[in-house]
Amino acid sequence: MSGRGVLHTIARVATADGGPSRTVVALCRALASEGVRVELLTGSVEDSDLGFPVRVAGTVRRWGREQPPRGRFAALVGARLAGGFGIVHDHGMWLSSNRAAADAARRARAARIVSPRGMLSEWALAWRGRRKRAAWHLFQRRDLDSADALHATSDLEAREFRAAGLEVPIAVVPNGVDLPALGELDPGETRPRRVLFLSRIHPKKGLSDLIEAWGTARPAGWELLIAGPDEGGHRGEIEARARALGPDASVRFHGPVPDAGKWDLYRTADVFVLPSRSENFGMVVAEALACGVPAIATRAAPWEALDERSCGWWTDAGVEPLARALTEATGLGDDERRAMGARGRRLVEERFGWPAVARRMLAVYRWLGGETDAPDWVRRD
Repeated sequence: MSGRGVLHTIARVATADGGPSRTVVALCRALASEGVRVELLTGSVEDSDLGFPVRVAGTVRRWGREQPPRGRFAALVGARLAGGFGIVHDHGMWLSSNRAAADAARRARAARIVSPRGMLSEWALAWRGRRKRAAWHLFQRRDLDSADALHATSDLEAREFRAAGLEVPIAVVPNGVDLPALGELDPGETRPRRVLFLSRIHPKKGLSDLIEAWGTARPAGWELLIAGPDEGGHRGEIEARARALGPDASVRFHGPVPDAGKWDLYRTADVFVLPSRSENFGMVVAEALACGVPAIATRAAPWEALDERSCGWWTDAGVEPLARALTEATGLGDDERRAMGARGRRLVEERFGWPAVARRMLAVYRWLGGETDAPDWVRRD
């Protein structure tokens, strides 16, 4: 990129924040492997050994979460732009880090691309909607309109940008997925078959629908394992709903799963489920498929490929559609499910390997830097 680097900005990097923290770090690593000068500027980070330069600004508590101070963060972004970085790639919305990145890029006249990371979906806009409506009119709409491009991880997310009235060019580049080694089945192992949910335990994930659907399906010889960090005490509500199903419902809970252990947990699953009401990508679906596990996802997530490639079920949100999908998935034979999982693994290998994703994003950066024409995946309509 003619020697100029890309500065990624995000409020913080923490496992509890879910997919964005993981995918931003992984994208930076993949870009560095492609020879891009890349640096991450964040308020705080759980693991400083990320394999590429990281600068940490520190955080304060604001609006119920940790954010970097706006003025300090803008000064750090400005200093890095003066030091030879030509593009700002900002992740997220609403937070002080996003306002600071926009301010600094405008002052430096640097190109800026913004990844809203699912925060423009109808569900996300309605969540704590009064505060967001005020922020939208005060600064957020202006900051997005002044970006040189927006980054969507799917066609669904790109449509959400246009529905919000944004006319900025949109680069559609999916998240990437690591490809773990496939596990070997133990022929002597006896255990219940398992449907796995692994994500944040948050209202938008649709777990209340899942519990009710599980109570309707009640597949014999199966268990439902719900794993992930609790957010806002929502796990207590879901556990109460599970207890109401009775002791024979076979619903179990598992706390947060570190990255080092998540692949082993995926390998214990026979079916994966993501019953979300809002997803810009649904990273956990891709991870499950990468492990050879067929998946159920709602149409709130952009996973039509589950139907197209016969590697899972893409269903309407809600109790009845989820119950039908669970009944069908748990009613298949093991060989049929494994064949679906193998097709899912091939899908991930073809579309979502990190090297290919990084090269796709690099083409966007080169266009933003004025080196090339816009690639085919940049939309202006």
